[in-house]
Formats: sequence, structure tokens, C-alpha cells
Amino acid sequence: MIRNRKLLSEIAIERIHKLISMSKSRALGAGTGDALSRRYISIAKDISDHYRIREKSLDDAVCSGCGEVMIPGVNASVRLVGSYGYIAYRCRCGEEKHVHYGKSFGSEPI
Repeated sequence: MIRNRKLLSEIAIERIHKLISMSKSRALGAGTGDALSRRYISIAKDISDHYRIREKSLDDAVCSGCGEVMIPGVNASVRLVGSYGYIAYRCRCGEEKHVHYGKSFGSEPI
């Protein structure tokens, strides 16, 4: 058993990223909600919980309502809400996720 906490975290993060990419490719191939795609996300969440890792890519890619990976144009729509400074992703289940953008994240305008 590996006792190095940092090494365990790195391996867990690699597995989470691999599961997310497998889920995306499966969802793109199926075009509709796929049970195997949802299972990949479920396993990635279990790994994240077990090793107490907060992975932003997992939080951003997955719908909190149905647990499906959100792919713009396939199963999610995207719109910009410029007055409030966020991007709104709407899953086909109706759940909406807001990702803020603003001056603190980007560089100065050109």
C-alpha cells in the first residue's frame, strides 16, 4: 500500500480526469443520456470523496441535477449573462450552472 499522501492524490486526480474524458467520449457517441457515462461520473465522484479531493473540472463538467456530463451543443445550452458576469450552462434536465468570469480572472482588455 502506498503511504505517500501526495502520490495518492496525484493518482486519484489522474483517474478522475480519465473517467471524465471517458464519460465525455461516451456521451458524444451516444448522443443521449447513457447509463455508462453516468456510471463513470459516479465512480469519479466516489474517488473524489474517498481521497477528499476537490477537483474543479469534476464540479464544472457535471450537472448537479441528473449527474450527466454537460457538453455544450449536445446535451447543454450555453448563454452569456454579461450584466452579471457569468456563463450559464443549462442541462436538458433543466438544471442551470453558473460560472463567473470577471476582471479578477482575465487580463486587461485589448
